[in-house]
Amino acid sequence: MISTKKILLSLLFCLSFFGLAEAQIGYFEDALRFSQFRATGSARIMGLGGAQMSLGGDVSNIHGNPAGLGFFRRSEVSFSPSFTTWNTESNFLGQIQNDRTGNFAVPNLSLVISRPRGPLSRGAFRGGSFGFSFNRMNLFNTQFGYFSDIQGETSIIDHFIQRANGIPENQIENFGLTGLAYQTFLINPITEDQNGNPIINPTQYDSFVLGFPFQDETVTTDGRISQTSFSYGANFMNKLFVGASLGLTSLVYNSSKDYGEEFFDEPLLTTTIIENLSQDGFGANINLGVIYKPIEQINLGFNFQSPTWYRINEQYEARMINFFDNFFFEPENITLGREEASTPIIIGTYNLNTPMRLSGGMTYFFGKNGFITADIDYLDFSQSRINSRDFNPSDDNLEIRRLYGQTFNYRLGGEYRIDIWRIRGGYGLYGDPFRNPDGFERSMQQFSGGVGVRLQKVYIDFAFIGSQFRQLYSSYDFIENGVNIGPVTEIRNTLSTGMLTVGFNF
Repeated sequence: MISTKKILLSLLFCLSFFGLAEAQIGYFEDALRFSQFRATGSARIMGLGGAQMSLGGDVSNIHGNPAGLGFFRRSEVSFSPSFTTWNTESNFLGQIQNDRTGNFAVPNLSLVISRPRGPLSRGAFRGGSFGFSFNRMNLFNTQFGYFSDIQGETSIIDHFIQRANGIPENQIENFGLTGLAYQTFLINPITEDQNGNPIINPTQYDSFVLGFPFQDETVTTDGRISQTSFSYGANFMNKLFVGASLGLTSLVYNSSKDYGEEFFDEPLLTTTIIENLSQDGFGANINLGVIYKPIEQINLGFNFQSPTWYRINEQYEARMINFFDNFFFEPENITLGREEASTPIIIGTYNLNTPMRLSGGMTYFFGKNGFITADIDYLDFSQSRINSRDFNPSDDNLEIRRLYGQTFNYRLGGEYRIDIWRIRGGYGLYGDPFRNPDGFERSMQQFSGGVGVRLQKVYIDFAFIGSQFRQLYSSYDFIENGVNIGPVTEIRNTLSTGMLTVGFNF
């Protein structure tokens, strides 16, 4: 149970200091999660490694480079179902855990209405096409976790003490997980000075739990970023193609964390922390593109995508459950057994501006036998910005500028044609968005291949895409001599996706 003194403190001060209540920690992580770019589109484009900036005549142009819509001579509708398996391999203190999640979706639905002009029409303008598409830009459905039969070098109690120091006792209950640690006796105020004199409203804390625990955690996430695009691309003299699009983006992200510590020969037996975060938002961006054919065999493509301006709503709650070994806590005159506390449901809103993206590409055609195409993107993730009236984003924006930097993405693909059949292959390398002071490589490699068939009114394409990347996950931070010595888990991610596109010309 919670002591009478702590209940009174909560009643007296919760209204005065409710505005200090913490939701999640680390909005700078959201800035990266919701800003990362991965090329998406039809099975044809994905079979080419995602390269699409200088290719025209594909439904992926609607959200990729809208100038490519100027290549269409017929209207077209298509849909693209897919199935993705996401495997994670977590390494914590040399101990390996594997998890797998699957996801079926229809990540692309597209419609192109073509309005070409006849070959005898006068003027440079040769017509154009309108495009509408619904496209999934990112996927968050995954699970990873770790366990330990080796004692850790720190405890999350160390983290709570470090965060609590400097906070007056009459305010600490409003500080998220740190407040829960106080309410459930993981941390306690230092109520007397060195001379034994009482301290009124103390600001320093310690814990009677001194050992090191065995640690485990499971993190489950789901959600996606999807974009509805409205585009137009025009054709001038079959040499210059220009286009523009408006993208309306929706975002859903849910995260559930279950963290635990187990102690031996300590007053505390176990502690469990459960956190649930739900976020949803809407955003908008503008896309401007051009494709130029200096000669018949070559396409040169350029594209500018503005930042996406998001408004994101979030809901957060957390619960902490501690089991003590019937420990008598003398300062409170209480015997501790099962102690539990929860945060209120904390609701907030913030704005996120993602970085702009500059892209270029080139395609070389080998007559009617096929082509090879390549793309490059430039992004500066340090330009992301967070704004909010519900919390002070200054620290998160400082972390964005400190941690993230400039990066380049590269994509290469080729297609070989045999009568009505198409054979494709591709490769993509998405650069590390971190400034990388730790030397850990977070870039993503993507390998793909595919086949397709072109009939007079129908086409069918299939692609297989394999992606690999690594990440580091920190359950909590504990800073000592300027270095975070909290537990860190290395996670190897492998995504395997099969994708089918069926299209109809009319």
